[in-house]
Amino acid sequence: MAKVREDSKKRDSSRFTFCSPSARGTSHVTLRAPSGTAPRKGGGGRGREGGDGRRRNSLTQTRRGGGRKDCILARLVPRARLSMTTIHWFRKGLRLHDNPALVAAIDENKELRPVFVLDPWFVRESRTGVNRWRFLAQTLVDLDTSLKQLGSRLFVVRGKPEEVFPKLFKEWNVEKMTWEVDTEPYARTRDEKIEKLSKEHGVKVVCKVGHTLYDTEKVIRTNLGKTPLTFQGLEGVLKKIGLPPKVVDRPTSLPEGCKISSEVASDPKYDPPTLKDLGVVESDLEPCLYPGGETEALKRLEKYMERKSWVRSFEKPKTIPNSLQPSTTVLSPYLKFGCLSCRTMYYRLLEVYGSKPSQIAQESLLGQLTFREMFYTVGATTANFDQMEGNAICRQIPWKRDEKMLEAWEFGKTGFPFIDAIMIQLRKEGWIHHLARHAVACFLTRGDLWQPWEDGMKVFEELLLDADWSLNAGNWMWLSASAFFHRYFRVYSPIEFGRKTDPHGDYIRKYIPKLKKFPDNYIYEPWKAPLSVQKAAGCIIGQDYPRPIVDHQKAREENLKRMGQAYQAGK
Repeated sequence: MAKVREDSKKRDSSRFTFCSPSARGTSHVTLRAPSGTAPRKGGGGRGREGGDGRRRNSLTQTRRGGGRKDCILARLVPRARLSMTTIHWFRKGLRLHDNPALVAAIDENKELRPVFVLDPWFVRESRTGVNRWRFLAQTLVDLDTSLKQLGSRLFVVRGKPEEVFPKLFKEWNVEKMTWEVDTEPYARTRDEKIEKLSKEHGVKVVCKVGHTLYDTEKVIRTNLGKTPLTFQGLEGVLKKIGLPPKVVDRPTSLPEGCKISSEVASDPKYDPPTLKDLGVVESDLEPCLYPGGETEALKRLEKYMERKSWVRSFEKPKTIPNSLQPSTTVLSPYLKFGCLSCRTMYYRLLEVYGSKPSQIAQESLLGQLTFREMFYTVGATTANFDQMEGNAICRQIPWKRDEKMLEAWEFGKTGFPFIDAIMIQLRKEGWIHHLARHAVACFLTRGDLWQPWEDGMKVFEELLLDADWSLNAGNWMWLSASAFFHRYFRVYSPIEFGRKTDPHGDYIRKYIPKLKKFPDNYIYEPWKAPLSVQKAAGCIIGQDYPRPIVDHQKAREENLKRMGQAYQAGK
């Protein structure tokens, strides 16, 4: 989009026009912008860098007097200069390091207002569990603290973006607005609305890519307009593009023009929300294992990057899904909220590796970032990506919804201790290992319960700290063998898969205390224990802990037939 030309130098900005159009004896005096500020012309613009519209500063006076319809030019002494403001809109990308959109806002050297919009509708209606609300609240406090150290602050405003921003544009005299590109459908619709409103108010909009390694639009263009649907396909495209853009330095100070007054800095109406504001009852929370925020994210990243041999030899399938302490980095929540830049992680990994591998191993940490990129790219270009119907890449499988089965799975009451322990951990802590996600997703869909993958996706969306729209939908399609992965005959056993890595069942004993006194040989199949053993353990199956909701072997065989038929029908 063409930039709006700045032509203030061609104007005599100290000249003001008096017009008296009223026949009733009231005339209006319009004062043109003071010297040094150009009037807006034609509204704002946008692109990856956008237009360059400027706000007209006008003061209107009313004076009583004759009814002449005339215009008089007069030269006046300009009044106090009205300062211009730049907004940086934080959504994801809740960090200072490697934040190109924030840097674009700072470069203007105008008063900077970093904004986070808290939409009351999301607080009330969104599928967001208490752990993720807490993570967000901690993240906003951390971001606010970091901004205050630079002489600014985070302005948390309540309301819908389309209602909030027009008010802020006027109240703050906003000239420019920046934000990070978001490829999710909801975000795209929202951003189109705000871009339109910005243009109407003459506010220049600048968007920068920062939540993904690459610009997804560039990836598609490089692949001749086609979306790469496999890891290898995406890797081939990325080789043509080259390395991701370099990391942008974290601002260590702000230009004086960007800083805010002490009065504005201390205004409590813009403070980050409390848990109560977010509808969270603190007594409902378990101890916090993964504090939110950029500070914690960078600390956690460096903690793992120091373990160089571990990083270099990392293979996701060889990590343990049911270890009592995470066997992976748990950086996913920080990447989801943008507390950690994926490019920062990418280049730190290259430093540890020593160079970029000629071929990226899918199981490596670099491979995990590449899978993330793949799901973001496919999600950005596939209509109805988060549902089966109308989704061009998703196999149409006749799942059979059963609310009782879904509820038993969701709340850890299937009667399979390994599956139930995973779901209980998820609800308590907001995180479970990647392979644990595989096990429970397979169990809910093609493995045992034959439930729609969309229902499982929605439960994960509520409970996971790292619930990320593109990754969540993509992984559920993968694990249900609806897209990306097609070896549907590979089914996770709800008994033996967990037993391989935790033969004593310590994980089950931790999350299902009712079963902790069962002997090792019954801990994964307590329904097989004699009644005397159950009584000795203080847990009667069918009373204190449920019997299995299905016969795994029978369900597996029946579902394999169903999957075969669905695949045959979809040829």
